[in-house]
Amino acid sequence: MPDPLPLSTDSTVLGFDVGSRRIGVAIGSSFGGNARALAVVDVHAAGPDWNALERLFKDWRPQGMIVGDPLTLDGEDQPARKRALAFARQLQQRFKVPVLMIDERSSSVEAARRFAVERAEGRKRRRDAANLDAVAAAVIIERWLSSPHDAIPVS
Repeated sequence: MPDPLPLSTDSTVLGFDVGSRRIGVAIGSSFGGNARALAVVDVHAAGPDWNALERLFKDWRPQGMIVGDPLTLDGEDQPARKRALAFARQLQQRFKVPVLMIDERSSSVEAARRFAVERAEGRKRRRDAANLDAVAAAVIIERWLSSPHDAIPVS
């Protein structure tokens, strides 16, 4: 029998695509079967805009958080991974909910593909491209929903 999950897929979660200048944020749960982009939060020299992140936490009251784990295509470590892990640890310390990391390889490519389809269908405009990081965060949540046992708890 596999280890119990630290966070049920029935939970409402916030997902994060961590970048050096922006963090995409999405919301999701298994009830809706998918996730949706919420916001893009700026990262300044002093770090993320924690006030914006705290507002999102208060507005949505998630039971946990999912952070994309930016491995290289070969599954190796890279500097962006250290930044994502540090952010995940800060989330856990600040909000006292389970935080998991899940492989985010190609999530930005998937987000761009979704955007292109929606734009071709007339549902998105060029200016909506600023939300691509949030769409990538939605992809990250959907990966967790489809493979929860692949997630790594942050400690």
